[in-house]
Amino acid sequence: MNKSLFGLAAGMILWAASAAAADRPHNVVLFVPDGLRAKMVTPANAPTMATLRDEGVNFQNSHSMFPTFTMPNASALATGHWLGDTGVFSNTIFAGYPVPPGSAGVTPFLENDAVLGDIDEHYHANFLDETVLLEAARAAHFSTAAIGKVGPILVFDHKDRSGAPTIVVDDATGSPAGIPLAPEISATMKAAGFPLKTPSRGLNGQAGDMSNPGTTFSNNIQQNYFADVATDIVLPLFKTRGQPFVLVFWSRDPDGSQHNQGDSLGKIEPGINGPTSLAAIKNADDDLGKLRAALDKLGLAAVTDIVIAADHGFSTIAKQSATSTAAHGHYADVPTGTLPPGFLALDLAAALGRPLFDPNDKNAQVLAEHHPTAGNALIGADAAHPELIVAANGGSDLVYIPGIDHALAARVVATLLKQDYVSGLFVDDRFGKIAGTLPLSAIGLHGSAVTPFPAIVVNFRSFATGCAESTNCTVEIADTPLQQGQGMHGSFSRGETLNFMAAIGPDFKAGFADPAPVSNADMGKTMAQVLGLKIAAKGKLQGRVISEAFPNGAIPRIAAGTLRSASAGGLATVMLYQRVGGTHYFDAAGFPGRTLGLPAGPATTASR
Repeated sequence: MNKSLFGLAAGMILWAASAAAADRPHNVVLFVPDGLRAKMVTPANAPTMATLRDEGVNFQNSHSMFPTFTMPNASALATGHWLGDTGVFSNTIFAGYPVPPGSAGVTPFLENDAVLGDIDEHYHANFLDETVLLEAARAAHFSTAAIGKVGPILVFDHKDRSGAPTIVVDDATGSPAGIPLAPEISATMKAAGFPLKTPSRGLNGQAGDMSNPGTTFSNNIQQNYFADVATDIVLPLFKTRGQPFVLVFWSRDPDGSQHNQGDSLGKIEPGINGPTSLAAIKNADDDLGKLRAALDKLGLAAVTDIVIAADHGFSTIAKQSATSTAAHGHYADVPTGTLPPGFLALDLAAALGRPLFDPNDKNAQVLAEHHPTAGNALIGADAAHPELIVAANGGSDLVYIPGIDHALAARVVATLLKQDYVSGLFVDDRFGKIAGTLPLSAIGLHGSAVTPFPAIVVNFRSFATGCAESTNCTVEIADTPLQQGQGMHGSFSRGETLNFMAAIGPDFKAGFADPAPVSNADMGKTMAQVLGLKIAAKGKLQGRVISEAFPNGAIPRIAAGTLRSASAGGLATVMLYQRVGGTHYFDAAGFPGRTLGLPAGPATTASR
């Protein structure tokens, strides 16, 4: 070949290579700071996140999915679908059958790799019944990894449990209950001196009890391990492979420390704003800083989008009620005059005159002066065939009614309307209209899900202690074994629907504050768009692509509204929402005056 032809051929090869690189999707790092309240992100509390938000896209009108729990929002981020399609209605659900690994019978806690595997197997190898982000990404020849908190990270690629296609490192790694490490990963970790078993949370895992405060330590040891695995093992490996990649990093802090913090035993102030919670926010922020530094060092920052999406906000726990029968009982492990774990189930069983059984205690009957271990309960004469199942979760509970018993649903609603701790009820559409309630379809909980639908979703009362930013000092009644003054979430307050969300990178605008409402389901759709993934959907309850955050993207039209149920004895469930096109966003809901973010007075409404 003469020199001119050789030069032309070489030029064509270089042009083809550069064109291929230009067409290649960018990498995506999804960072989830579990339980991070949007307004807590300041340069003092979280400098890395504050900088990323201000230099990139600030999703200032953000929304968690309700119920505001980890696993439901993980399902939305992983699929781009609302909960009515994914069927992950809370962290604890009624599975429809006894789940052996969960040791909770029919009401398993989903933050468990073995539980997720069992439920997958029961529901035709895919209980979400939708394709998840990392599964689609690896099918498109991306490198994929999910690192951090056990449970939610597995949702992003839960069907393959070999550990080979997607690298999975969570709390259970190195134990029989965990997903195995692929030989390539374990060999690299060994060579670098990394233990192949994740360290425990140590003192951070201590929740305390009614007499002893919980932890005063953030989750540094365990999260340092996760961050080091991501920065020293996984990202360099991905760099070597030369393929585009997706990394999900789910930070347990600040959530775990806010739940267990011992700064405020028995008192709602400072609640989750004490030094332990602030240290937990900084811990998560430091981990994000390590990831950004590693991307810079490896020369990957310019071709990598970083998306931050907290799963939900957070509140301080209160346990007072003047109407609850359960609150007037006497229990060895509950302060006198306060609500015990399982108060909702105890009150329903008393009102209906039915026995109550504990699925967390091999269906043993709950006797006088006792409460369900974790709050979950089976109500009826026969534990094997209960009339009601209660899945206790925290700031909201799920009530299941096997079969469609309209009369029983009406009795349950009438009982709940009498309780001062209730603020809003949502009823399965199949039970028809019940005064005082809105249907599940109104909040995106009635779709194509294969897991059982709750008959009634019960939202608990919330309020603020009076700080400058009310969403930073929200308090809620919570059905939990944790103590008053510790932390919880799950309610329909704006303190928990307002999660922190931001993004930066080559596919996003710089210095842009997005006024439009966005949700975790939207973020799932948007990441798929950025990655160039075409994911077929089964259900219709989908988020939107946040196109206004892309370069040259236009801000969409935004509408706001209020939905109000028919009244029952002066109580009506009211919901404030926003809308972009056909996509709805729920700000707050409940009974006026009982939910933070919902005005106490009458509103101009559209009745159900």
